[in-house]
Amino acid sequence: MNIKLSTPLLLFLIALVACNSEFSVKPKGYYKIDFPKRAYQKFEQEGYPYSFEYPVYAKVEKDSSLFSDNDTPFWINLSFPGFNGKIYCSYKMVTPANYTQLVEDAYKMTYKHSSKATEINDSVMNTPNGLSGIWFSVGGNAATGRQFLLTDSTHHFLRGALYFDATPNEDSLAVVYKFLQEDMKHL
Repeated sequence: MNIKLSTPLLLFLIALVACNSEFSVKPKGYYKIDFPKRAYQKFEQEGYPYSFEYPVYAKVEKDSSLFSDNDTPFWINLSFPGFNGKIYCSYKMVTPANYTQLVEDAYKMTYKHSSKATEINDSVMNTPNGLSGIWFSVGGNAATGRQFLLTDSTHHFLRGALYFDATPNEDSLAVVYKFLQEDMKHL
């Protein structure tokens, strides 16, 4: 037998013997997420002009943005280590001169995501203690899928946006958005 004919035959025999296990296609899926039991604690820190209830599985952190503390002394982040996410909360005092601008800025911040969003829905919300606001639900692979603003329209204005430290993927983040959305609304 010559070498030219035996080399392909030998390679074929090796490939035939090497493939002795059955091949099965793995279904595409996402990791199972075990959600914690809902329980809340109160954020009522001295010197802050607001208080709220937040989940026990979240941590309140002082915002460490590039702004000086004089500009943003009451900005905080609610960190969710188990989900690799944060709600960035910004607070401003309302004056007759800045109320309209604060609302417009909240809309502008939300609509900056319109290039990646498939839809942006806003709805009015009212709290039992007389505050009103807007809830934003951003569809698609936008960087943030849930945002809100809350105000008494005369003194206080609070805006929050949920971000994850992950590549935006609406399908994989949908269950986490749904879970944390209830916490955001409870806030």
